[in-house]
Amino acid sequence: MGDLSAEALLEYDQIVSNTFISAEEGFDFYNNYALKKGFSVRKCYMERDKGSKEICLRKFVCSRQGFREAKHMKKESKKRKPRNISRCGCRAKMVIRLCKGTWQWYVKDFIDEHNHPLATPDVSCLLRSHRGISDVQKADIIEMESAGIRKHQIMNILEMQCGGYDNVGCISRDIYNFCYHYKQKTIVAGDAETVISHMKARQERDADFFFRYLSDDKGHLKGLFWSDSQSRLDYEEFGDVVVFDSTYRTNRYNLPFVPFVGLNHHRSTIIFGCGIISHETSESYEWLLHTFLAAMSQKHPISVITDGDLAMQRAIKIMLPNSNHRLCTWHIEQNIVRNLHNSDIIEEFRKFLYDCCTVQEVERKWDDFIERNQILDQKSWLHQMYQMRNLWCAAYQVGRCFLGLRSNQRSESLNSKLHTHLDGKMTLFDMLQHYEHCLSNLRRNEAKLDSIASQSVPFTELDAANIEKDAAHVFTPTIFALVKEKIDCVSNFVISEILDGGDGTTYIVATKGIEDNKFDIDCEFIDSSLESISCSCRMLECEGIPCGHIFYVLEKILHADKIPKCCVANRWTMSAKSAFPPIRKSSMYDYSQSLERYRDLRNLSHAASFKASQSDASYVHMKRVLNEIVGSNDACNPEKKHMRYGPVLTQAHQAQSLNLDKVLDPVQVKSRGAPKKKRIKAFTEKPKKNKCGHCKEMGHNKRRCPLLKVEEKKLSVS
Repeated sequence: MGDLSAEALLEYDQIVSNTFISAEEGFDFYNNYALKKGFSVRKCYMERDKGSKEICLRKFVCSRQGFREAKHMKKESKKRKPRNISRCGCRAKMVIRLCKGTWQWYVKDFIDEHNHPLATPDVSCLLRSHRGISDVQKADIIEMESAGIRKHQIMNILEMQCGGYDNVGCISRDIYNFCYHYKQKTIVAGDAETVISHMKARQERDADFFFRYLSDDKGHLKGLFWSDSQSRLDYEEFGDVVVFDSTYRTNRYNLPFVPFVGLNHHRSTIIFGCGIISHETSESYEWLLHTFLAAMSQKHPISVITDGDLAMQRAIKIMLPNSNHRLCTWHIEQNIVRNLHNSDIIEEFRKFLYDCCTVQEVERKWDDFIERNQILDQKSWLHQMYQMRNLWCAAYQVGRCFLGLRSNQRSESLNSKLHTHLDGKMTLFDMLQHYEHCLSNLRRNEAKLDSIASQSVPFTELDAANIEKDAAHVFTPTIFALVKEKIDCVSNFVISEILDGGDGTTYIVATKGIEDNKFDIDCEFIDSSLESISCSCRMLECEGIPCGHIFYVLEKILHADKIPKCCVANRWTMSAKSAFPPIRKSSMYDYSQSLERYRDLRNLSHAASFKASQSDASYVHMKRVLNEIVGSNDACNPEKKHMRYGPVLTQAHQAQSLNLDKVLDPVQVKSRGAPKKKRIKAFTEKPKKNKCGHCKEMGHNKRRCPLLKVEEKKLSVS
């Protein structure tokens, strides 16, 4: 031991005189001692009794004991960056042995000599053996992660709660490792099998929960669709326009994720269901649409908006032959930038995309456009777009109900929220979990808007028109803001002519200063009361909102004080969902009884602790009570290996008892480049290299052309 001071000898005598009731208690003692000294320990060696085969000796050493083996010192054999060398042959150790007479563990050998510098108190808490996540922290971590909080943010929260990093007991890497292993235990039966079994369990509890899956001949999952009872009810009322696309592959299998979304009565995004398919083929999309219609009682949407995938277009023609189909303008804008490099041609082409005119006028303008720009190649992108003009040209969309939507931005927005917390390594379970989290957020937002709409009325000025005040009570606040814009523009119109014809009257309204800009408003009356009204601009039919021309006739000609029923679409009112009570709380998870008790006690103890902290006497009393509970060794604590720290993903009991064929995880689809570029190229001509004149001159690749970047920047801003 060498020359030791009297203080060191006293410390040595105190340590070697200790006894422990178990080897774990001995390790905890040595680890606590190491924390004070500034080093980390590890379990090194053990002996078993020859007769009973029970452990009778344990050796604990400094973590820097020994040396790294020579075979691990060869850098060329390492695929990863080699770890820092920590072992330096330190001799510090503590050996304990079990006494068979007393069944107590005593210290057989103890050496406290280190050949390396010891860590300071503010650093020793970060050494490996002193780090650990408590059960309470594990429960809180899983809860915060389920709420969408990132791992590094969870670490920041724990640090704030504990009063510093040195009191947390773990580092960010420990949180990452714990969450990973916890998820692996959750899907130990298989990723696909876990999700399918969970959905069967939800279907057992809720008969209106709908899901179907498809597997290949080898049993691998190749298609999945699900929709809960609330989503199906929402579709019944708001399923007139459906938006979906499959441009995102947010999972480790590289499978397209296809959400079906629409607009609710507040014009907010609402989810009707979600699907996953293995391959973007017509057959896969036909199965997905067939399953979607089965979930929605064969109710076909009036209109759908999708990206430009050709397989999806073919499937829609077969499965939704009577639905209006429109291509997303955002994807077309991206194609314009990639395929057209003349600013004049770009602006002229955009007129076909946005300007409303007659079909005959479009055909005439297109022929003139092709002839003037000498576009002769029948395989060019422009000619391909012309062949599908009925899916994107504004003239072909006149009078069709799309609720004012031009792109699949609603679906894009939902996908972007999923992407906030996910990457290409996510499992199907991860995706399901975050889908439910996004769904919960959307429904919470709907509840907030419902609360505002039911408990208040939008502001109207005292001298506002009576029809405007009535609109504030009829429509939801979001829709009223749009209606008010139409009412405010009434002063821009003037009556041009009135045509009477039996029970109907046609009012021709013109824009002031533009006499040629005229609109026909047809009104039908029954017993002098307005039965129906329509305008040639077709806004009421397309968006469900009366146009300014109609409001001009109602207010200035018919002197109406209230909006007639024929001008009110029920989907934009608060009565849209009055037929059924909404179910906004997610039914995805069940909490174990112990976790339910923990959450109740935690919330109660937080309130009690804050109150007790206001005085010294209450603080001391509260701390004594809590220490007694924490230090008690009752028998109610379950085994660690069966402990759940978060919500339980329910599994179907019926599926387990029937011994059904197991659904294997999907086969990973090989990546074919960035999702957005792949999707856009699905209906575009393959771009030629150095087609841009600027690129020819500068000699660089077209994709890096600064002019192209400027165009894309302008597009994103607009």
